[in-house]
Amino acid sequence: MPAIKDVARRAGVSVATVSRVLNDHPSVRADTRERVLAAVADLGYRPNAVARSLRTDQTRTLGLVISDVLNPFFTELARSVEDAARELDYSVVIGNADERPDLQDHHVRTLMDRRIDGLLVSPTDGGSPMMLAAARAGTPMVFVDRWIEGEGLDRVPVIRTDGRGAIRALVAHLCALGHRRVAIIAGPAATTTGRERVDAFRSALREFGLELYEDHIGQGDFQADSGRRVTARFLDLPHPPDAIFAADNLMALGAMDEIRARGLRVPADVALAAFDDIPWFVHTDPPITAIAQPTGALGRAAVTALIDLVEGRPAESVTLSARLVTRRSCGEPERSKP
Repeated sequence: MPAIKDVARRAGVSVATVSRVLNDHPSVRADTRERVLAAVADLGYRPNAVARSLRTDQTRTLGLVISDVLNPFFTELARSVEDAARELDYSVVIGNADERPDLQDHHVRTLMDRRIDGLLVSPTDGGSPMMLAAARAGTPMVFVDRWIEGEGLDRVPVIRTDGRGAIRALVAHLCALGHRRVAIIAGPAATTTGRERVDAFRSALREFGLELYEDHIGQGDFQADSGRRVTARFLDLPHPPDAIFAADNLMALGAMDEIRARGLRVPADVALAAFDDIPWFVHTDPPITAIAQPTGALGRAAVTALIDLVEGRPAESVTLSARLVTRRSCGEPERSKP
């Protein structure tokens, strides 16, 4: 493997000059820079990232702490973050909090010990002490999908999706199909997305002259088992709902499992819709109507904002829009084939 001295010898310059070129120092003349970069390419030289970080105080590594790697939304988000970072010559180290604040703190501590340049976080359960301390200490940080409000956190950019318009479109869709008793499997109340989706659903129902009754609100945790548990309670009511909205995809799958386990059918016996569309919802029977987030755009915007902070530029919060994707799980008529 070629060393930096081999590059210097090939380009006819000193090792110090090669180092300045690799660190993009402005004092190097254009023709010298070209010779050094040509030597780097000819020899296939790759700088040692660890040694380089000791000189520049940068590792060109970003940390990403996601709430649940088994959730297809976060899996897709992590991929989009990695793709966007790689295009800008950054690497990404991922930590899975599994919706647990203690694991979130473990990953934040580990990533900070590895001297990452900045941190992307989708906070679980309202945050955790280490993550909050890092944010308040000025660590370059961006919240993605979820966020935390509080003293010292207002300067942390938030890259998120506004789902209110899509939720309103879903309620209008359910009403048009004749559904009147509707229920929601909510996410954790400690998360911003958990609260926001319930509030938006309740407001939209009122706009269409319907109420969201307390026994039609079930507290889930964004995981499949809670979707099944809440659905069981709904179906045991004297007047069960005729439509269920799950505030994420995994809880929707848990709901479908419970409906089928009772010998009931979607949508003939109960309609089902979900927040967070995933590619294989088109392959379920029936295909599930869902609200889709622009996951790729979220990941790209989050990386752009974080690298702006890392490189000393200001970064702003970004809010994108979700959209309703109608299929056949709410009683929609089957589309005729061309």
